[in-house]
Amino acid sequence: MFFNLILYLLAVTALLYSFRRDRQKTKKALKAAGNSFLNMLPAMLGILGLIGVILALVPPEVIAGLFGSNSPLGILLISLAGAVTLIPAFIAFPLAASLLRAGAGLTAVAIFITTLLMVGIVTAPLEIAFFGKKFTLWRNALGFALALAIGALMGVVLQ
Repeated sequence: MFFNLILYLLAVTALLYSFRRDRQKTKKALKAAGNSFLNMLPAMLGILGLIGVILALVPPEVIAGLFGSNSPLGILLISLAGAVTLIPAFIAFPLAASLLRAGAGLTAVAIFITTLLMVGIVTAPLEIAFFGKKFTLWRNALGFALALAIGALMGVVLQ
């Protein structure tokens, strides 16, 4: 709570400083940010709705059985789900908390979050257009391997 308050105060301070330096640029930036948010809103609400439906339909016992025991199949499934899912981090972390409450293990959730943030299967075509196929494949392959290692390490350290 205290940390959030500090972040909000820093954001408001930076906004006021920016507004004082150049009102037009600040207004333009706020308008662009608002438009970006409105463009992302339908996708975010859809993702949240889908996640809510999945968590409501899939019994916690299934989640705990598949992702709570750190089984290789569960780890593979949750890492692939993270690699192909395009969810912003501010949605991913509450989802991770829901998975933990439903019985998923720390290692599985850590691997899900790290693959979600480090691997971009859905965005690969765009990345290939900008950086090339070889770079994109290497980045995603290394990201996947490192995400598995980081997630496994986090699972060990946090338990």
